[in-house]
Amino acid sequence: MEYISDMLDYYNLSSMLSTEELQVQKSARDYLESEVGPYVSKWWEDGVFPKEKISEFGQMGFFGANLPVEYGCAGVNNVSYGLIMYELERIDSGLRSFASVQGALVMYPIYRYGSEDQKKKYLPDMAAGKSVGCFGLTEHDGGSDPGAMKTSAVKDGESYVLNGRKMWITNGNIADVALVWAKNEDGRVNGFLVPTETSGFQANKIDHKMSMRASVTSELVLDDVRVPATAILPGADGLSAPLSCLTQARYGIAWGALGALESVYNDALRFSKSRSTFNKPIAARQLVQDKLVDMVTEHTRGLLLAWRLGKMKDDGTMAYNHVSVAKRENVRSALKAARSAREILGGSGITLDYGVIRHMLNLETVDTYEGTRDVHTLIIGREITGENALV
Repeated sequence: MEYISDMLDYYNLSSMLSTEELQVQKSARDYLESEVGPYVSKWWEDGVFPKEKISEFGQMGFFGANLPVEYGCAGVNNVSYGLIMYELERIDSGLRSFASVQGALVMYPIYRYGSEDQKKKYLPDMAAGKSVGCFGLTEHDGGSDPGAMKTSAVKDGESYVLNGRKMWITNGNIADVALVWAKNEDGRVNGFLVPTETSGFQANKIDHKMSMRASVTSELVLDDVRVPATAILPGADGLSAPLSCLTQARYGIAWGALGALESVYNDALRFSKSRSTFNKPIAARQLVQDKLVDMVTEHTRGLLLAWRLGKMKDDGTMAYNHVSVAKRENVRSALKAARSAREILGGSGITLDYGVIRHMLNLETVDTYEGTRDVHTLIIGREITGENALV
């Protein structure tokens, strides 16, 4: 894979980035290109997540990068955080997904809703990659409708007893702690920090995937799992708490998908210049140029959207519906670009000699999780019309 030192940047957005933001992105790109990029295709083909890289990711500051330094995190702004997600997903969506779950779905809720003791106990080790977390919200019958969850938490003296199953859980089999969302006896949703060695907790790895193969996906089974009352996140009361975590993760996805788009575009551009038919490179063909122009246009639009979203997040004006626009548009744009790149590469596009088919299959998952395109359409529609078509 040829190393391209600069981000695809048709409108020179880099001129709007601060010195720190540029340095964060360059550091991430240089490390990932040399230490991860050469091996990711083999990991994906073999269905292996590179656990040996977790501590390195921690040293690079990839986990919870936008959380405060007092808890061992990098403390960068949200644009810098987005650029890290961009660079991770430019290599592979599974790597960005791992970092998103660790940072946005486990560390963030501990920081926002946890006690000071919980923050000090978990955040520094998770930031350093010494401990791994997973986020147990989705269930077999409750993906887009998390309020339908069946997992229960029953208070028993100074403990809670958890029962239920969670599905499609990233990091489940390698996690040291699971943030499990369950309904209490009043029907309210609470979050519980469950060490995975707790009796009654089991993670079952989901195999035979044709997407996100360099990522661990699991089913979590909780069978009379007893945790102390101190395991509950004291500030998380109701479904709004886990949904706020999804907003954080979706923000990172809006950036990350553009990294995947850049990757498939570069593969398609290089291939089109080197592949000739009828004594001309296919890059000289109108239909190929049309596909490449669409890719650049969608990337440019998406990058401006993500950057503006990051500035809004930094100044406190970002809302969940703003994130829905970016997740909805940028992921679908990346998926379309991957499909077009596959067409340009022809037969070569289905091999792992190029990253196109790997990104394309990964993006099918990214387009689905953290809210499908249809769900985000209805979130935005509810916001602009005042009418709820979700229920």
